[in-house]
Amino acid sequence: MQQVQHQMMGYDRASTMFSPDGRLLQVEYAKKTVRQGSSAMGVVCKDGVILVADKRIAEKLILPHSVEKIFQVDDHIAATPTGLVMDGRVLIERAQLIAQQHRVTYDDNIDILTLVKEISDIKQAHTQYGGVRPFGVSLLIAGINEIGHLYMTDPTGIYFEYKATVIGEFEQEIKNILEKSYKETMNMDSGLKLAINALKTVLGKEFSIERVDAIKIPQSTKKFERLDAEDLKKYNI
Repeated sequence: MQQVQHQMMGYDRASTMFSPDGRLLQVEYAKKTVRQGSSAMGVVCKDGVILVADKRIAEKLILPHSVEKIFQVDDHIAATPTGLVMDGRVLIERAQLIAQQHRVTYDDNIDILTLVKEISDIKQAHTQYGGVRPFGVSLLIAGINEIGHLYMTDPTGIYFEYKATVIGEFEQEIKNILEKSYKETMNMDSGLKLAINALKTVLGKEFSIERVDAIKIPQSTKKFERLDAEDLKKYNI
């Protein structure tokens, strides 16, 4: 009721306008948009990191292999957006540019946290200035420095590092599965089985391996590897 009253009074007309109880309503709306997006998970394993996302293919005539939910940022970094995917694409293209500029300047891989901070700063700026709206997207950014790292950034510009996490639809249900079954000693094969089984559990009859997008970055190579439907069938148990 209070939020409806705030809307009627116009406190949600701009991302720069605080409501009387100290909330930025446009930013809260952006976070709700993320919760309506398709599920995406990240898991840090003892031998690398993985990302698994639901493509949520909307039409039967779309070719599943043409839908990408996980994107390569650099050789050793990947990212997946949830929410307004077009917002995520813009941020990921910015991340790719930042990573390329770092490689040209320093002849070395960019540190993952450095990249996460840059993207988070861009998100935060869109909650502070007039004439723009907040990015309606959360990102999971995973990669290998010396060890595996997994970060989540939300529409506010805040970020956290995780051992395993999920964003988007069925967030709480999948988070419960991860909290119950995740082990720091699991390898990437076990992590992929866990993530795919979590999607299978929440999607039920709508689940098919063709709607799963997945990548891994092994610690041994520090190289992005995309897994196709044939690769993923052995993890669908």
